[in-house]
Order: sequence, then structure tokens, then C-alpha cells
Amino acid sequence: MSRPLLFLDVDGPLNPYAAQAERRPAGYTTIRAAVRPGRPLRVWLNREHGAALLALPFELCWATTWMDEANRWIAPVIGLPALPYVDFGAQLFAYRPDGVHWKTEAIVAYAGDRPFAWVDDEQSQADDAYVTAHHPGPALLHHVDPRIGLRPDDFATLARFAAGLPG
Repeated sequence: MSRPLLFLDVDGPLNPYAAQAERRPAGYTTIRAAVRPGRPLRVWLNREHGAALLALPFELCWATTWMDEANRWIAPVIGLPALPYVDFGAQLFAYRPDGVHWKTEAIVAYAGDRPFAWVDDEQSQADDAYVTAHHPGPALLHHVDPRIGLRPDDFATLARFAAGLPG
């Protein structure tokens, strides 16, 4: 059986964008990513996150508005290889009147029947309910505070989830 999937958002979990703008969090480095025309984005990344993510028993997959650009701007800085990504296509930022996040349906479709964890800073109870109703396997929607990003306890939670999966 293949490993469970770990869907990774960039802004929030890996880039604590909501931290005080003038105070880069300890352990983070700053990059300027020119992903869109105009002013480059300021992104804070922790180089230790790549090794910590690779040590988890998951198959990693980007689930971010960065999509494939995460392989150009984020992966090399934190030491990740190029990863597959969820292509949100027309669903990118699409409003849903039921309150489900615009990423959720695409993530569930991408996962198929595989167990998955999804780290993001924007999930809600509506997303939990959607995943419960539409995904046949175990799933963990793990909220990360966008002011601090991924921390050791987040990695421990992900490891516990994976360890508790059947066979």
C-alpha cells in the first residue's frame, strides 16, 4: 500500500506571513519571490522544515496557490525535491456558498481513497464536514497558526496520525 498523502500549504504553515511584518521569526530566512508581475513577495522560510517533512511517513504534495511555483521558490530553500501539486485550475479562489474552502473539493478528489493529512491555516468545520462526507478513508485537517508556522508539535501530530493508520 502506498504511503498517505500530506498536502502542504505554503502561506501560513511554511511562510508565517501573519507574524509581525518587521520581525522575522527566529530560525527563518527571507526570500523575495517574483511569482507575479510587480513587487516581489516577501516570504519567510525555515530551512529545517524540509528535513522534518521528509522524515515523516507521507508522500508530500503541494496544496497551495503557489501550485508548481512552490517547486521553484519554496522547495529549494527548505531542501525539498520537486513535489507533485494539486492543480486548482478554475477552482482557484472560487467562492462556495456552503462555506467549504475552495481547496477542499480538489484535495479530496486528488486523494481518491488514500488517507491524507492537510496542513493549512484556513480550514474550518465546513471543511471537516465535507471531508467526512466525501472521503472514504482517514483524513486529518491540521490547522497551523499563520503567525508562527509549523512547529515541532505540528510534526508530532502528523507523525501520530500516520502511525495510527491501518497496515
